[in-house]
Amino acid sequence: MLVAVASGIVGGILFSDVRLGITCAIIGAIVDTVLRARTHSTVPAWRRAAVAERQTEAQLKRMERGGYRSLHARAIPESEAQIDHLVVGPTGVYAVDSEKWDKRLPVRVQSHRKLFHGPFNQKPRLDEARWEASRASELIGEALGREVTIIPSLAIYGPAIPWKVLTVRDVDVFDGSRVRKWITKRERSLTDAEIDEIYEAAERVLPTRYPES
Repeated sequence: MLVAVASGIVGGILFSDVRLGITCAIIGAIVDTVLRARTHSTVPAWRRAAVAERQTEAQLKRMERGGYRSLHARAIPESEAQIDHLVVGPTGVYAVDSEKWDKRLPVRVQSHRKLFHGPFNQKPRLDEARWEASRASELIGEALGREVTIIPSLAIYGPAIPWKVLTVRDVDVFDGSRVRKWITKRERSLTDAEIDEIYEAAERVLPTRYPES
């Protein structure tokens, strides 16, 4: 609100025009609302993330009967990065990062290379998700002595996502409710023995972020 008032005062002083001052105040109010939505949520960021992770975990739990195995909150060694959910199953290996975003801000893309939440460019988040999957792939591949492909993704909860699945900067982006379909609607590529082998290697090389005391 202070931004709106200040904008109105500045506009009125600079241009000696009451109507222009009101216009400046309105624009300032819009900017202020967007910034507050981004930085002044009543729910701490870590709690919002935890809610999203639980929603994804519940979906993955239901996939166990189909031969899918999941590891949650796995750290990338020698970094602060974390894969929220690593899924290994008949259709392949997936890194899923669960995101709880402010539903008041729209999600959009530009040229399949830029992802925005409101006015905020999510390039750093996409690059992080891609790097996490790439590094996990290297570590698991080294442990097994062969190449292992891991598909990175962002599962977004909160705002409406105006597409089913869209690949942006090599990361699949979709509404969090589509996690199961995103994984299971692919062709089978791994045997049961390969699933167990990859899962056990991942468990060894990707330590849990929250070890039991």
